[in-house]
Amino acid sequence: MLKKILAISGKSGLFKLVSQGNNMLIVESLIDGRRMPSYNRDKVVSLGEIAIYTNDGGEKPLGEVLEAVKAKENGGEASIDPKSGETELRAYMATVLPEYDEERVRACDISKLLTWYNMLVKSGNTEFVEAKAEDAAKEA
Repeated sequence: MLKKILAISGKSGLFKLVSQGNNMLIVESLIDGRRMPSYNRDKVVSLGEIAIYTNDGGEKPLGEVLEAVKAKENGGEASIDPKSGETELRAYMATVLPEYDEERVRACDISKLLTWYNMLVKSGNTEFVEAKAEDAAKEA
């Protein structure tokens, strides 16, 4: 699900990929539902490609981190304001993902993670990990 949710630099919010055209993407805002084009010059990142650094030198996919936040918040919005201070954000992140790399993950990254989580919950997009991956893990 996160592969079709996009962050576009220079535009606030998150966007759902609707269609692809020549040299552009048609995206829909998760906030207000407006559709607009995104051109090649825009830096577009799929949330499915983002990961959080961990202490073991690896990375944790964003979907798994969002699932951990969802479990902590019982499916509701984050209990902490994304604009909180660095100390509060880092303490919250430590409860959600204790193994996150405190040196490489900045407070603004945690704030963005919580902002995105709240946007996804408000828009009804709460399946952060694909069901196929979960089913494969259960069968193994």
